[in-house]
Amino acid sequence: MLQAVPAPPLLDVKDLTVQIDTRRGPLLAIDHISFHIARGEILGIVGESGAGKSLTGAAIINLLTPPIRRIQGEISLQGARIDGLSIQAMRELRGKKIGMIFQDPLTSLDPLATIAQQLIETLRAHLPLSPSAARARAIGLLREVGIPAPEQRIDAYPHAFSGGMRQRVVIALALAAEPELIIADEPTTALDVSVQAQIIELLKALCAQRGASIMLITHDMGVIAETADRVAVMYAGRIVEIGPVAQIIQSPRHPYTQGLMGAIPSLGADRTRLTQISGAMPRLTALPEGCAFAPRCTKAMALCQTQRPSLTPHEQGAAACFLLEGATV
Repeated sequence: MLQAVPAPPLLDVKDLTVQIDTRRGPLLAIDHISFHIARGEILGIVGESGAGKSLTGAAIINLLTPPIRRIQGEISLQGARIDGLSIQAMRELRGKKIGMIFQDPLTSLDPLATIAQQLIETLRAHLPLSPSAARARAIGLLREVGIPAPEQRIDAYPHAFSGGMRQRVVIALALAAEPELIIADEPTTALDVSVQAQIIELLKALCAQRGASIMLITHDMGVIAETADRVAVMYAGRIVEIGPVAQIIQSPRHPYTQGLMGAIPSLGADRTRLTQISGAMPRLTALPEGCAFAPRCTKAMALCQTQRPSLTPHEQGAAACFLLEGATV
């Protein structure tokens, strides 16, 4: 009996490397990372500021600007390479195949254009719609993301909306052409906690209805726990652990992931203090020779000072730690 061939991933990133050119020489900001996102899946990318999360998203949609550039790696969408596309072809791909939601909606929206102008322009750039049909669809999108009285509010300017409502408009823009993949870069950071939860639930529901995948970039492990199917933990430009979110939360294998999980308060946990990761992430100009996390790691060995561990498979995930390879402290 023939076995079913597994469906190829929607997004496949292999050996992605991003470099920053400086007067003192090149610096690796993203260091040979690989991951994939299945159709309909939410992959969380988590880590401290400076880990390379946002640069990874920017590299996928080719929004890197000098002195930052991609120097290596393959990026495929629906089985087709997109890393070598021309500027015009990539511009057409954004919005139509890949939607983008950025951290600050004020920088994503043109303050001098009405919401109607921005939505209609986006819709007509990717879909064969008349102005009246595009306006009707724009009103429907605003209604779908929870904007009250969209028929009236569509002609308002961004400044007339609250932060949470502006982010809903940005989500409507990202979903306008029904892309297969949404890259959401810290979509709730600028919002208060109650609005954060609303935006996350809205994003999950809309993408589930449309069958879209999400690459959710955040520093908040709590958001990942509530949202993602799988999670990739980044540190100093590398993926140090990746796997199903339940597995990562319940039994993290990398000491850095263990530290992140230990820093999250829990009502049911029997502990009086949260875990603290001492020190700070190294600068790109001062990356250690061995494991980048070794200077902050309580389990570091002599081996960690001179060699970099590669991702070692375990259960349904993988972690880059010599402890998983059988080394002892």
